[in-house]
This record gives sequence, C-alpha cells and structure tokens, in this order.
Amino acid sequence: MKSAQEQDAEHARIAEAFARDESLSKELRALADDARVTVRRAGAPAKGKCVVYWMQRAQRGRDNHALDKAIEVANVLGLPCVAYFAGIKNFPHANLRHYAFLNQGLPDIEEDCAARGVGFVMRRAPEEDHERFFADVDAAMVIGDENPMREPERWRAKLAKSLRVPFWTVDADVIVPSKLLEKAQFSAGVARPRLYRALPEFLHDYENPAALKVWRKPRGLHTDDIREDMTRGWKDFDRSVLPVAAWQGGHHAAMKRLHLFCGQMLETYDRDRNHPELDGSSKLSPYLHFGHLGPLTIALALNAQVKRQPKLAAARDSYFNELIVWRELAVNFVRYQPEYDSPGCADNWARATIAEHDRDEREVLYTLAQLEGARTHDELWNAAQLQMVRYGWMHNYLRMYWAKKIVEWTRNTATAMKWAIYLNDRYFLDGRDPNGYAGVAWAVLGKFDRAWGERPVFGKRRYMSGASTGRKFDAEKYKEQMNALPE
Repeated sequence: MKSAQEQDAEHARIAEAFARDESLSKELRALADDARVTVRRAGAPAKGKCVVYWMQRAQRGRDNHALDKAIEVANVLGLPCVAYFAGIKNFPHANLRHYAFLNQGLPDIEEDCAARGVGFVMRRAPEEDHERFFADVDAAMVIGDENPMREPERWRAKLAKSLRVPFWTVDADVIVPSKLLEKAQFSAGVARPRLYRALPEFLHDYENPAALKVWRKPRGLHTDDIREDMTRGWKDFDRSVLPVAAWQGGHHAAMKRLHLFCGQMLETYDRDRNHPELDGSSKLSPYLHFGHLGPLTIALALNAQVKRQPKLAAARDSYFNELIVWRELAVNFVRYQPEYDSPGCADNWARATIAEHDRDEREVLYTLAQLEGARTHDELWNAAQLQMVRYGWMHNYLRMYWAKKIVEWTRNTATAMKWAIYLNDRYFLDGRDPNGYAGVAWAVLGKFDRAWGERPVFGKRRYMSGASTGRKFDAEKYKEQMNALPE
C-alpha cells in the first residue's frame, strides 16, 4: 500500500487534472475546491439517477460535511441524494458491543436524513456490496467520508480504482482538514500552533443544506431493516463481548450528552476532569468514534456556552486542547505513520532505551488472561480494567496508568503493545480509533513524550506508580464504584 505522502501526491495530481477539466461545470469544480475534499476518481458525473453518499465513519444525518457535500453536488446536478451504509460483519476487531452501539444510531440517521429530503439505505452482510448498490440506484457520483485507519483507507483506494463514476471523499470528522498538516507531527507542542492558526478558517457553523429533489426509493430495491439486529444470522461473528446497557448510541443521545456537558458540567470541568471517581469528563469519545457526533459540533457548542458565560473560557480552552490538539494529532499519527499499532512507530530515543531495557527482569509477569480478567495484585489497575470490560470506557487519566502497568508486567515492549491494543480494541466503545492507538503509543513507547530519568524496565520512558496516581483522586471510592459495576 502506498504511503500517505504518496497518496497525497497522487490525489493532488488528480485534483489538478479535475480542476482543468473543461467538461465540468464551474459549480462542480468549485465544490471540489475545498480543503476537506479529496478527488479520488475524477471525471464528469455519469448520467445517473442520484448522488450516493457512502457513509462509513461519519454516521450522522446532520452536521456532516461529507453529507453536505453530497447534497450540494446533487443539487447542482438536479438529482436526489441517498445515504448508504454497509453493515459488514468483519470490520477489524469489532464485536457485538460495538455493533449494538452502532445499530442504535441508525434510526437517528434515517430521521435526520429524511428531514433534509435525503434517502437512507442500510444493507447488511451478505447484501452489502458497495458497487452493486451504486449500480442498483444508478449513481451518477459517489461521495464518501475519510478514515485514516489502514483498512478503511485500503477500501477507499480500492473503490477509487474500480468505480466508473467520480468518487470524492470528505474529511468530516476533524475540525482542521487532516491533509493541511502535510506530514507527521512530532508532538502536541509542534501541532498546536499549526492547528490553532487554521481554526478561524474552519470553526464555522454547518450549513446543513436540504436536497432540492427528494429521493424516492426505487421499486424492488433491496434494503435491510435498521431497527433489527444488524448482526442476526452472522456466523463466526464475535458475540462474546456484550453491549453495555448504560450507553445509548446515536446522534440524538450524543447531543443530549453534549448539552448536559455544556450546560451543567463545563463549569466544574477543570476541577473534576482528572477525578475518575466523578462524572467530570464529557464522555463523548464513543460518539466521536462512531461519527454520531462531529468535533466541530462540540466546539461550536462550547463556544456558544462561553458566549453566554464568559467565565467558562478557561474550561473551554482546556477541553479544546483535548478535542482539537490531541485528537487531531492522533489522526495525523495514524494518517502518516503506517506502523501506528506496533513498536515500529517509536521515536529514535525511545527505540534506543527500549533496546537497552527490554530484557530487564520484571518483578511480576501476568498472562493475557490474568490481565483481561482483572486478576493482578494492583487493586487500582484491576478497577480500571473492570471499567473497561464492564462499562466499555475508562477515564483518560487511568488509561495512561493502565497501559504503563502492562509494560511493567509483560516480557517485552512488543508484547505490551500487542496486548494493550487487543484489550483496547476488544472492550472500549471508543477503541479501534486513532486516539486509542496514539494513547497506547504514548504510554508504551513514549510517543509524543520526552525522555525522562533512567529506571529499570522503562529506561527513559515516563513511569507512573500506583501510589502517586492514586493520591491525585479518591482512589478508594473509584475502586468501590468499579467493583460494583454489573458484570
């Protein structure tokens, strides 16, 4: 597979040719001249019956730049627009917990699309063939969303080669379009000023245009019921990790949580956010992962709250550092670092210290089964693992401690990273995500961090002790809460 830099160069060549294509209308060229748009297959639209938005990462019918672009293209062409979601049964590392949360969001998408005159069709395996759907509805063009992860990017590249109609993708789940950073960013300190300089250009309200021509489902078109279990009848599907009743997926649930956070929790965010025993963080990461909510929607809501209550500006700025700097640094990391889920992504200083200390004797070693079952001598770590397994989410401060201890309790760094990613992807609702891989790389490899004092096992990588970690919040209360979670 080509590197991100090679892909960027290829897309730039395609975009340049597209801009020079005299057969295209000025309106269409203007729509493509957008920093969020990547023209993956150029050319004039086919004489089809609709524009298809292939929805994958941005699973929402509002506040979605990719859907907006599909509607704008459809309006220029005088065609209806239909959003299409493919329910595949083999998404990497996904299981019933993830699919149930995703499934809960589908009715919201249908409702919000319908309000804009846009159709919504879900086809589940074995009927989820993309190109067959595009042919069934006679697509004139296909608009997709971006996803920097290795496998979804491969899908997009493959589709761009096989389609016979134009194919654009739109960067809908970051505030600053990813390609504007152009290369891998070494640290948050390097990325922060670059991102913040670009914010005025992109921190604007969504237009949420309506389709001028309403899509009508063609007679006989195969569709699957979005209110039924998408996974029914799938063989060899992982049902061992159960859904979490405490979470409700979908754009509407995400907006409810966002309004609660802005209206009632932002005032105490700086005080409470590093206390895992309190409900002090936004808990929006699962919604961001599934695209039930976009980061721009969050940023605009926070700005609106600060306009009403100026004293909340400092809390808003603290949250922006997480939402914009660290989250978009993680996207950049996955986009430009092909080894984002292995020790190969470590910086030179970290590689050197890992090579020197990887064979250091560990005081205790645990098996993967012991870690997965929260059966260690460390009660705080066990509580964090229970939060992951039973609740599908973990407080960010404890995620760092959790991964650091896996380094300490496994034979080498490669094993620590492999097991941390396995657990991260298996149990977290927001797993299988750039943020998760960047977080594991930070904790296990020292990515985006600096060299610290030398010590056994960790070398110059940052160390976190249970004693110092537990003193920063009410650890006893947290342990009680996690042990009381329903199994």
